[in-house]
Amino acid sequence: MHRSRLGQIVIDCNGDLERAAAFWSAALGHRATPLPDPQDAHYRQLDTAPEQPNILLQRVDHASRVHLDVETTDVEAEVRRLEALGARRVAQVRTWWVMEAPTGHRFCVLRPQRPGLAEHGHAWGD
Repeated sequence: MHRSRLGQIVIDCNGDLERAAAFWSAALGHRATPLPDPQDAHYRQLDTAPEQPNILLQRVDHASRVHLDVETTDVEAEVRRLEALGARRVAQVRTWWVMEAPTGHRFCVLRPQRPGLAEHGHAWGD
């Protein structure tokens, strides 16, 4: 058995990441901060409450859009479950998978990003 839930809303920004972070920070009322790892310089995190999904801004080369991240206790099991529903794997990045829903929407499946997944995530029988 593994668990999963909506983990993050990711705002993909083609252009000035600092300007985007300033806008979304003011629009949503959450402070924007860089991630601690220098390898993640193209991200900004909005400080949301622990019970809310994370909101992450990401500088990208493709058109600006929003995508969802599904966090899970078992990435491979969750990817297989979603494939059975009609999603397909697009690319593996570090430890997560970029997926595409049957509707064409891109989303990611990744390891837990915030506490409480084991207690509050949806349980799936493997």
